[in-house]
Amino acid sequence: MRKASTRARRTVGWLLCALVLTVYFSPQAQLLRTLPGTLSVAHGQSAVLDAPFPLTMEIAQAGSSTAESLSQVDARAQTSTATISLFGLLPLREVDIEISDDLRLYPGGQAVGVALHTKGVLVVGTSDLSGASSPARLAGLKPGDVIMAADGKAIESTEDLTSMVAAYGASPLPLTVMRGQSTLSLTLQARRDGQSGEYRIGAWVRDSTAGVGTLSFYGEVEPGKGIRYGALGHAITDADTQQVLTVGVGEVMLADVVDVRKGQSGYPGELKGSFLREARVLGGITRNNVYGIYGGLTQAPQQPLYPDGLPIGRRDAVHTGPASILCTVGAEGMKEYAVEITQVARQSAPAQRSMVLRVTDEELLSKTGGIVQGMSGSPIIQDGRLIGAVTHVFVNDPTMGYGLYIEWMLAEASY
Repeated sequence: MRKASTRARRTVGWLLCALVLTVYFSPQAQLLRTLPGTLSVAHGQSAVLDAPFPLTMEIAQAGSSTAESLSQVDARAQTSTATISLFGLLPLREVDIEISDDLRLYPGGQAVGVALHTKGVLVVGTSDLSGASSPARLAGLKPGDVIMAADGKAIESTEDLTSMVAAYGASPLPLTVMRGQSTLSLTLQARRDGQSGEYRIGAWVRDSTAGVGTLSFYGEVEPGKGIRYGALGHAITDADTQQVLTVGVGEVMLADVVDVRKGQSGYPGELKGSFLREARVLGGITRNNVYGIYGGLTQAPQQPLYPDGLPIGRRDAVHTGPASILCTVGAEGMKEYAVEITQVARQSAPAQRSMVLRVTDEELLSKTGGIVQGMSGSPIIQDGRLIGAVTHVFVNDPTMGYGLYIEWMLAEASY
């Protein structure tokens, strides 16, 4: 009898644990956990909120004494409140809805060349000298470090560093080095090369890079502050160290796409462009980070598909379903191609991978195989609004890629 009672209690315990886990991982519980405290939409947009049964959602518009049961919040007032309830009786969660004024921008889609000279010089790697260990490594330098100054003098190019090393010879040379967010003081002592007779530090360094990407947007982000732009949707990094490059001097230029390498599973494709010879400069680069490159334009490019620009779409109105991207993948110039947004991340703070999209346009698939390197930054349009930009391709599936909300890019483009 006691064994039966023990067995029954154990069974009830397991059932309760299973019930708790089921509730915790249910779509309803996940919605309540991940729903941000504030939703952001623009005038004329609808915030998409799907409340699965038995949850219901009531939307109270500002200044209204009644509530509506909606899954899409129509932005008719400056503020609204969404209340999530159990069976419409027990309130569980309340969310504020902020409604912003429309900002109208020009979507990009133009292929651009990017030429960037770093602030300081980047250490790509170290190597031993003939019969001796690398002086750079002995000094504590590591790949990814940025040499900012030598003996207090700013280092702006590899030539600057070479000159300082030659001037100091075998004497200790104080260096100021950036490693991530930390500033280090190191001392380097070069060694004379037996063959050339020159002093060397046993390190590979780099001070510039160039490549092709896509312009995401441009326009007057802030009144009276000139024309700003955003591009790429991801950082310019060093190919060897994956270090985000610091900005010394940089330019964006109109580029011509001269060749396309189609993407395949495991091998991302690539757009090959020409831009340095013509040097059709659009503007400078003032910021390079994980959300792309940003700066001011001295010459705005033409936007043949949307000559009047588009209103932006706020993040909480972005939804799964049809959308399109603008990009340039050949001599015919910019075109609009169909995609489908398959996943949307509800982000309350800037973060990468805001959405997942899949290329559905047969013409684009036949040309590129999907999303390829150089298409990063392609603007994403949904419901007649500019909602974000393409950032990365899925390495194992070139038809799929990530997108970044336009709001996160605008925060970086702002002064």
